[in-house]
Amino acid sequence: MAASRRPTLADVAREVGVSAKTVSRVLNEDGPVSAQTREQVLAAVAKLGFQPNLMARNIRVGGPDTTIGLVIPDLANPFFGAVARAIEDTVRERGLTLLMGSSADDPDRERALTDKFLARRVSILIVVPSVDTDHSHLKSHRTAGLPIAFLDRPGVGLPTDSIVSSNRAGAQEGVAHLIAHGHRRIGFVGDLPVKLYTRRERLAGYRAALREAGLPYDRALVANSHDQPGAEAATAQLLELADPPTALFAGNNIMALGIVAELARSKRKDVAVVAFDDVSLAEALEPALTVVAQDPEELGRTAAATALARLDGDRSRAHTITVPTRLIVRGSGEQPAPKP
Repeated sequence: MAASRRPTLADVAREVGVSAKTVSRVLNEDGPVSAQTREQVLAAVAKLGFQPNLMARNIRVGGPDTTIGLVIPDLANPFFGAVARAIEDTVRERGLTLLMGSSADDPDRERALTDKFLARRVSILIVVPSVDTDHSHLKSHRTAGLPIAFLDRPGVGLPTDSIVSSNRAGAQEGVAHLIAHGHRRIGFVGDLPVKLYTRRERLAGYRAALREAGLPYDRALVANSHDQPGAEAATAQLLELADPPTALFAGNNIMALGIVAELARSKRKDVAVVAFDDVSLAEALEPALTVVAQDPEELGRTAAATALARLDGDRSRAHTITVPTRLIVRGSGEQPAPKP
């Protein structure tokens, strides 16, 4: 057998001197085999390093795999890393294994990933939906009993469970906190694309806080980016306005890092900052970063628990579960507005 080739069922059968069907019976425990033959087959499996093709077996017998599929937009984002870890910890208790892939917020890539997971006959499918994705192609799988849950953002075209953060209320609380410290010109640095659910909800919370305080909404104070360098540039542009903001609200953790980096580069310690999403080492910054913290672990646990309940037979109507955010006061959001 060539060293570069993975051992097959036929290789194990040849090693023992039995048929491939006999090897299959031993591995699947679905037929009569003598104790001696069983021991020989298992010894050959160990010797050759043979790994059974579980996907092929499950397709053959019509059963689900012992895995769940998770589609997230960005493997490098620590927020989604924490979500995935919580899902994995929860499903592991049920003997399930997490398979994960990144869509890069691309609808075609998301569809390709979900198709691969469906071909594997995963037991559960959890998806962070990409913008402008129609999920109606999953209806037949949902109807057939596959638990499908949307995470962080609701999907489109498929009535199923969604687990999201309190984006609008959290953003409103964060901006209101800046207003309470005297700020009247508050910039908003949000994610792209502008149609992204979380971005729209957080901008709506920003506008609600202004409206409640009787402050006008100024489009010149709203900037957008999709990465840290872009957020740095957006922050610089806002601060160069003729009537610049005295405070900034970051739409997510990546925007927050860009804002903090630009303020440090320009040596601006007079601008207050509140970020939606906590960031690593937030307490080590000077001043420490005030945030509206999501609970990614709770989002992951809730998504997994909801899907597992469906797997166990829950046939109640699809619903949306909102996980609360909380304001963590650390210093940057408490910088007072400059006196006129």
